[in-house]
Amino acid sequence: MINIGAVKLKGPVLVASGTFGYGSELSDLLDYKKLGGIITKTVTLEPREGNPLPRIAECASGLLNTIGLQNIGIDKFISEKLPELKKLRIPVIVSVAGKSANDYVEIVSRLKRISWISAIELNLSCPNLKKKIICQDEDLMREIVRKCAKLSCVPIIVKLSPQLSDIANTAANAINAGANVVSLVNTFPAMAIDIKTRKPKLSTVTGGLSGPAIKPLAIRAVWEVYKETHAPIIGGGGIMNGEDAIEFMLAGASAVCVGTATFINPSAAADISDGIETYLKTNKIRSIKEIIGQVEV
Repeated sequence: MINIGAVKLKGPVLVASGTFGYGSELSDLLDYKKLGGIITKTVTLEPREGNPLPRIAECASGLLNTIGLQNIGIDKFISEKLPELKKLRIPVIVSVAGKSANDYVEIVSRLKRISWISAIELNLSCPNLKKKIICQDEDLMREIVRKCAKLSCVPIIVKLSPQLSDIANTAANAINAGANVVSLVNTFPAMAIDIKTRKPKLSTVTGGLSGPAIKPLAIRAVWEVYKETHAPIIGGGGIMNGEDAIEFMLAGASAVCVGTATFINPSAAADISDGIETYLKTNKIRSIKEIIGQVEV
């Protein structure tokens, strides 16, 4: 077990929210023992149908999506999906989202009785909704974090958007409001056009870009936040192999989450975990802690 701030994990590699379903779908393709934990698909207070099709499009060095937080709602999630996740016997972080502070508080209150979950991730950064991204409203962000941290019996992770004028300052405000860990980053807004039809490839015109194309941008965000706050960070964005994960750790991440790579290789997270271990052994490094934030600038 390792500690990322107040969050206890089995290792440094997690599977990212929205890319792994509810955890049991890949049981025949992935060695779960090599995962640090699972971040669930984001769940909301009420069920959501998500955005219309088409809502996924491949592009150069990445993937565009506009899923729109499709999910079954917190009540069905608790009754139907959490029992499945518990059987995996690995740390589970529940990702949640809402339209208002009251939504987040209500979801956290319903999760409060689930004592075995490892943490709650407040998704304040989804780019695929019509309204303003929540973490861009500092006052609302602080209110949500403060109320949820006060109510929750487990650590709070705050997932921030890269669409912030000062991501380090926002991260510091989230920590000061009661968050235990910062997750960086969500997808970047982007667009692709089908030149045959002359129409956008996504139903919502724009969507969120993930994959290798965003890795340098995500690493910059991690480095800026760590440099200013030294907060515990879960880094993600375009991680495809162990070397990518090491870059994030040198920038300041204590753990990483893997998303788009899973669509190409279902066992990517386990392979990345092996890659990190190989790097440590090759360079005679006893612990990941020795390289966190150790980029020389």
